[in-house]
Amino acid sequence: MLSILDIIEDTTVDGPGFRTAIYAAGCPNGCPGCHNPESWDINRGRWMSTDEILQKVLADSFADVTFSGGDPMYQPEGFTELAHAIKRQSRKNIWCYTGYTFETLLHNPRQAKLLEYIDVLVDGKFKEELRDEDLYFRGSSNQRLIDVQASLKAKKAVDYVYNPKL
Repeated sequence: MLSILDIIEDTTVDGPGFRTAIYAAGCPNGCPGCHNPESWDINRGRWMSTDEILQKVLADSFADVTFSGGDPMYQPEGFTELAHAIKRQSRKNIWCYTGYTFETLLHNPRQAKLLEYIDVLVDGKFKEELRDEDLYFRGSSNQRLIDVQASLKAKKAVDYVYNPKL
């Protein structure tokens, strides 16, 4: 079971192309200037089964998937189960937003397991003083777009290079 604030279909702001965005409840970071402070409390969400969420994701055969929040890494087991099911039943690419850094996630076995199913990780806490509205898919310049599968192979963070012209 996952505590979910919302599921938005066909959004274009949380990664490239049309996406189904799953907004997790619960976040320990409490970043000043957060665009979604109501997401911090895990009890603000609605408890949903992995299968219930999966059906919504699979219903749109053209949209890829984004885990956002809150922080999906606050509920790593449930999101790992969901991501594994998505990958098993579709060819969808999965982006995940988290306040944790890639390096920190690697040292937490519960969170590192989720990385196995993530294509692009947007990592790092939002920092209001580094806010930059010209960045693609990030709120502040300290946040990185990481190619997770290449990073796991290289055993270090590998940047994901987004080219909006493609």
